[in-house]
Amino acid sequence: MKITVVGAGNVGATCADVLAYREVANEIVLLDIREGFSEGKALDIWQKAPIDLYDSRTVGSTNDYAKTANSDVVVITSGLPRKPGMSRDDLITTNAGIVKSVTENVIKHSPNAIIIVVSNPLDVMTYQAHITSKLPRTKLMGMAGILDTARYRAFLAEALNVSPKDIQAMLLGGHGDTMVPLPRYTTVAGIPVTELIDKDKLHAILERTKVGGGELVKLMGTSAWYAPGSAAAQMVEAIVKDQRRVFPVCVKLEGEYGIKDCYLGVPVILGKNGVEKIIELQLNSEEKALMEASRKAVREVMDVLDKIG
Repeated sequence: MKITVVGAGNVGATCADVLAYREVANEIVLLDIREGFSEGKALDIWQKAPIDLYDSRTVGSTNDYAKTANSDVVVITSGLPRKPGMSRDDLITTNAGIVKSVTENVIKHSPNAIIIVVSNPLDVMTYQAHITSKLPRTKLMGMAGILDTARYRAFLAEALNVSPKDIQAMLLGGHGDTMVPLPRYTTVAGIPVTELIDKDKLHAILERTKVGGGELVKLMGTSAWYAPGSAAAQMVEAIVKDQRRVFPVCVKLEGEYGIKDCYLGVPVILGKNGVEKIIELQLNSEEKALMEASRKAVREVMDVLDKIG
């Protein structure tokens, strides 16, 4: 079993490290355009193997996609963060070009791979990778929902002073402030969360979750990496081990939730074939309205990419 992570920055390197530690694959290739960067990160992870006791071999590559050939799963984390003075359109143009080039090289060397996109803006970069690869939607998806849900669960665990292991939750929609929270699908050891926390506190937690990424940028001056990298690794593990885990994943909707031709986070069963099934929840009127607002926001960004061409 072979996995490639494209982009050896903080998120990509964390993903590779978690995959190695959990022995998800025999070989994990870390690729980056910076000379020697991925080789160094991969070597560092490999030298940790005798300490943490794992056998997965990590290999680095400076822009040599031949080393990624015949990968079973590929994670794309490549892209630039938004810089001062850079418009949303500028960011989309820059990162779309990067994701397009990466996807073309991935497909050239691993035509049967399942692809997970982590690059931002997440929903539209998943769209870019999809139209470039022409893969079926079952084999190309974006990572966002697991990260957003993890933040939500972590905040709840802190507020309730309980283990995050006992909290199950689901968030839908786009990645960011248009995400769709579903408190009635949130439980603590099977107990509805609404029985354990008052409405105002729960609302505050949901609002904090929506801007969870921005909170970390303000604190550190850069984007998060431990949680995003681990979230991507969790998706890879579910696929490689055919775990059939139920996760919120960014995927192209083709009529589900009354939405067509838009990339949004929805619950899916993730297994050896990628997206094994899209689960369509019965949303109430308020949740449907939020989902529609999220669709409009994501569609606007997709339209920007379409105009750029």
